[in-house]
Amino acid sequence: MPIYKTLLAVFTMIFFVSCLNSEQKKQDQERKEQALKIWFEQPTQKWNEGLPIGNGSLGAMLYGTPSKEIICLNEETIWTGEKLYNRDKKAGPEVLKKIQQLIFDRKFVEAETYLTENLLTERFPTGTMTNQMLANFFVERTGFDSITNFRRELDLNKALQTTYFEKDGITFKRESFSSYPDKAMLIKYSADQNKSINLSAYIKRTDNTQIQLSKNSIHFSEHVGDGLGVKFQSTIHFEVKGGVSEVKDGKIVISDADELIVRIVAASDYHGKDPKQLTEANLEKLLNKDYENLYQTHIHDYRSLFKRLDFKISEEDGEDLPTDKRLQQVKQGSVDNYLTQLHYQYGRYLLISSSRPGTMPANLQGIWVNGFKPPWNADYHININIQMNYWMAEMTNLAECHEPFLEFIGKLREMGRITARETYGSRGFVAHHTSDAWYMTAAFGRARYGMWPMGAAWSCQHLFTHYEYTKDKKYLAEHAYPIMKEAAEFFVDFMITDPKTGYLVTSPSVSPENDFITNDGEVATVSMGSTMDRSIILELYRNCIKSAEILGVDETFREILKSQITQIQPLQIGSDGRLMEWMEEFEERDPGHRHISHLYALHPSNQISKENTPELFEAAKKTIEHRLANGGGHTGWSRAWIINFWARLLKPEKAHENIIALQQKSTLPNLLDVHPPFQIDGNFGLVSGITEMLMQSHDGKINLLPALPAAWPKGSITGLRSRGGFELDLYWDKGSLTTAVIKATMDGSFRLQVNGKLSQEITLKAGETYNWKD
Repeated sequence: MPIYKTLLAVFTMIFFVSCLNSEQKKQDQERKEQALKIWFEQPTQKWNEGLPIGNGSLGAMLYGTPSKEIICLNEETIWTGEKLYNRDKKAGPEVLKKIQQLIFDRKFVEAETYLTENLLTERFPTGTMTNQMLANFFVERTGFDSITNFRRELDLNKALQTTYFEKDGITFKRESFSSYPDKAMLIKYSADQNKSINLSAYIKRTDNTQIQLSKNSIHFSEHVGDGLGVKFQSTIHFEVKGGVSEVKDGKIVISDADELIVRIVAASDYHGKDPKQLTEANLEKLLNKDYENLYQTHIHDYRSLFKRLDFKISEEDGEDLPTDKRLQQVKQGSVDNYLTQLHYQYGRYLLISSSRPGTMPANLQGIWVNGFKPPWNADYHININIQMNYWMAEMTNLAECHEPFLEFIGKLREMGRITARETYGSRGFVAHHTSDAWYMTAAFGRARYGMWPMGAAWSCQHLFTHYEYTKDKKYLAEHAYPIMKEAAEFFVDFMITDPKTGYLVTSPSVSPENDFITNDGEVATVSMGSTMDRSIILELYRNCIKSAEILGVDETFREILKSQITQIQPLQIGSDGRLMEWMEEFEERDPGHRHISHLYALHPSNQISKENTPELFEAAKKTIEHRLANGGGHTGWSRAWIINFWARLLKPEKAHENIIALQQKSTLPNLLDVHPPFQIDGNFGLVSGITEMLMQSHDGKINLLPALPAAWPKGSITGLRSRGGFELDLYWDKGSLTTAVIKATMDGSFRLQVNGKLSQEITLKAGETYNWKD
């Protein structure tokens, strides 16, 4: 054989073997990743047992049966209402002074009555200013009531929902995903026998929805909220392979197809652009790409975020038992580490799917809304709920997903300045317990929740947290610090000296949604200087001071803040050893209340710690024990917060006990959190709590495995992020850390804490790695 033919044969064999090896590696990797599937052996007709997909703005909850699939479509900007500049009552300084004097005179009930009439705006009826679903998309098949080998699953490694079943010896398959790069949702119907796809499709929304059908498209549009909300346009396009499509009885009817690919696009005029032009332009781009191209683009984008972090506390592959049956066993008393591992990564999946750069932040339900009057309008509760949504973002290596909330805080300023000026006669900006797509900041509703001007201030914690993880001075100078400064300016003006104690106080003040018993035996809500108010203001002021020092600006303003800090009452311990919730030692009306607001200083702040404030640390323990003994933690998000508290208190078994309680009492079969009803913050709070059990980073220290429970004797977590810009891989066995790899993404220093022992300062240059071994 000529030499060139021999060489050609050799090179061909090498290439062939290389391809086989590459394919083998890919298959091996995919086999490893099969451990992250939420799956079921039966369909469901319940929305809150469906499987969610999303790309940050366009989402869907997929449920129903093979006979009648229901795909509840969501687009994040489908909101009723409008930006209202006149929601604030023009109370002003005189009204405020009267309220404050009543509080100084300890006439708390009278103060509440007066401020309700003169300061608070009436609450709009549910559904007036609300997020709505886009539409219900129905897919029907005739003769599919009886099927076999049904399975529906959500693959967290691929952000891909797939449903399989058999009918008359034919295997049918539907796969669905929502692509962030292509701003579209894709659904593919297929079967293992040609000419088997026969179905009809249609949408339902309201009587005002304009629907146009062609043989390959459903176009629908509406001006929502009786013409006061957004205008939207959506198109559902059907690409039929090997069959025919026609319009019949208000439906798209597909017959004898080999395959069907559905492309869904939607847009509104929320951002000031024509939704019809947006959807048409996007659909045109989509039609120039085949399904496989769209799928691979989606996978590459999604995995670039999701695969940054891996968490493993179980060797199981997850295929021996469906997710709902696993959860049922936990509800009956078992412990399932695989389920916890899955639950954790599900939270990261949900954040990626509901919050991406350029989108709105995740609301009370992420982006998954059923109907037109969702609970609490699926709005932005900024008295813990939206903050909890984002506690996990930086530490679980999803900083980009934090961006929508960081942008949202800045956008509150326009309305917040009006509220500060007209309601309080103050500079700066302020927001209360709830906002929406229109950036509402007004105080409204009942005093126990509405009279709380701390929403913007608490949110500002996230601005500085992002800086702590990134050390981005440009971001600090141009975005974070100007917002924090304005929030602080409000309190510089708003706080007043209590003539009895001499302390600067917020007045009026509440501890969110809780009441107290006065010395006269009356039930009251409004007082002054609640513990949460003081904790939030102290943190805001200190973050402003640090920021101004880093940037070398506003020396005079820094001194004002430093002076006011010395005039704020320190946190107080009551006669029973618990942290006081109010400035005075009132008895709480509901000792098991879901809000545990007076522990803000423990978490999410770090003003309370074992090393720096040991007495407050012990008081915090007693506070949680008392809450739980009286029925606390009865909502999903509250239980998730408790996990974070116990992690900060270095109590691993208590933290783990509450993970199990969350799964037993506040988790739906599809692992979504239930308040009740469904509310997504508990999913995100769980992720934060578990992460806090494995790593905490504050004050230049990185504490490894600070609250590792006995139930997780062996495991690993790789790709964690800490303050200071460090990335961590942790491995443990027999309940002890065996290896830690810490990589610097930028120049920085830290002290490492392992088993309570603190190292000397370790300094790394960007790209350098520090290895710790037992």
